[in-house]
Amino acid sequence: MTIGDMVPDKIRPQKSKDARGILRWAALFLGELRDGLTMINMQAAFLIASKGYSEKQAGVMFFVFGMSQFLAQTPAGYLMDYTDHKVLWLSMACISTTVLTLITAGFAQEEGGNLIFMVFLKLLQGAVTAFIPPGLNSITQGIVGSVGMTVQVAKNEMMNHLGTAIIILTGSLIAFFMYPDIGILFIVSPIACAGVLYFLNSIRPEDIDHDAARGLKAESSTEKAGLGLDSKPTSEVTSAGAYKPPTADSEDYGAMEGAAASPGGTVDGKKPIQTKPSFNFGFGGSGSVAGSPADPKADTPLQVLRDPTLLTFLVCCFLFHLSNGTILPLVMQTLAIGEGRTGILLSGMCIIVAQLTMVGAAKVCGDYSRRYGRKGLFLVGFFTVPVRCFILYFLTGIVDENGLHPTWAQLVTLSTQILDGVGAGTFGTMYILVTSDISGGTGRFSMTLGLTTAAMSIGGTVSGYLGQALAQDIGYRQAFTILGFMSMVPAILYLFCMPETLPDYASGGGKPKVKAMTSIAEEAHGDEEDAKDMSKPYVELT
Repeated sequence: MTIGDMVPDKIRPQKSKDARGILRWAALFLGELRDGLTMINMQAAFLIASKGYSEKQAGVMFFVFGMSQFLAQTPAGYLMDYTDHKVLWLSMACISTTVLTLITAGFAQEEGGNLIFMVFLKLLQGAVTAFIPPGLNSITQGIVGSVGMTVQVAKNEMMNHLGTAIIILTGSLIAFFMYPDIGILFIVSPIACAGVLYFLNSIRPEDIDHDAARGLKAESSTEKAGLGLDSKPTSEVTSAGAYKPPTADSEDYGAMEGAAASPGGTVDGKKPIQTKPSFNFGFGGSGSVAGSPADPKADTPLQVLRDPTLLTFLVCCFLFHLSNGTILPLVMQTLAIGEGRTGILLSGMCIIVAQLTMVGAAKVCGDYSRRYGRKGLFLVGFFTVPVRCFILYFLTGIVDENGLHPTWAQLVTLSTQILDGVGAGTFGTMYILVTSDISGGTGRFSMTLGLTTAAMSIGGTVSGYLGQALAQDIGYRQAFTILGFMSMVPAILYLFCMPETLPDYASGGGKPKVKAMTSIAEEAHGDEEDAKDMSKPYVELT
């Protein structure tokens, strides 16, 4: 069931055969909604500049938002691995966060008069936005498979950042001309939501291979069928090249039914497969999901959490966002406070400059991370943060006789958002790819993505309150100094402790070495010697 099923046939979007293209357009409109942070930053500027909120009041609100998002991220990812209704869940999350954004803009009182109610709204909004990153990326991996993630994620991120820039520019211009009644700028949220819903519900259900989405297979069966590649015995390809699952009256379906009915049944001499993640968390005995010991199966959550590479990456994600998460709001506030409508416009331009730079950063990541690996590009993103803080330290010390920044200093401050675009743009693309690399073969891609996004959320949450408190208590200049030194820690940790995660099958665009990686369902017992060459085999997952 999808949102499209609730819409009359005459106005329901037509299902498209170009699932990759639809993903790009959905990502374009999802830029404003994806993780809530873009409009959260605009909400902070709106509340402080227009509603008279203090930095600490705004900090409390968005601390609650981040904590709620943090707590919901991993369960959201786990659910996305489990469900076959990914489009429905993602659509509902987009609608919910849009409604909550509009309520925030419409009901905020002067100087935080209803702060408790606003905090409650952020509690809800944090939880619902947690479903958006694993939702979009699990749908993406279900369409293109792990082997296609590098190219498709880069395209998604490029469109995402371009969409964010367009939406924020529109909102900023509205706020500039409507100042001081700038709440109307949030009209861009329902417009973006409508675009997301239209394109998401243009994706055909059969375009999503849910086993590939979970990371149980390296290649998507639907993608292979659509490209005219060799199809599996348990799938059919229409004359138009579109994948169709076996029907109840097909020969393959009967064979599968017979195999499922027998305890040790097989299809064409091969063992059946336990593909769906279960609610066995791995406590106690074997730590594996239900099924025969020989069946390929999804790892339990405890098995996933035992991976030292994943744990190191989680620490890096947390520390990066602990230092970087608050810099954008602080820069926006230094430009907005005391500047009236011009300040609001400059605040919006901070996001626009960064997002346009992120388009290029995502393009570079997609083109070069397969050739030169993930680590080098990721380190570029990490080390831009201390450089940016160093520049901001000097710029915030330059004031005129009226206590305001001269125009040239404001423009240079705005230009530092290019570094934000390089850092955050690289991180936004690479963390998805590294997560896909780490989770390959586990059947827990969305849950692992939920863990990494949760680490980012809690880091950004603590950073938001820490940065606002530092700015209010000791000043913006000292806050940038402290954040700059903090940002060195994750960069050095990633440099010395994280291995290169690029898998062999993704580096050259060729086929995986192990035939069973092409489809676990086709061959449960791959060649043991070949399997040893793979960092994360897609064969026997126990």
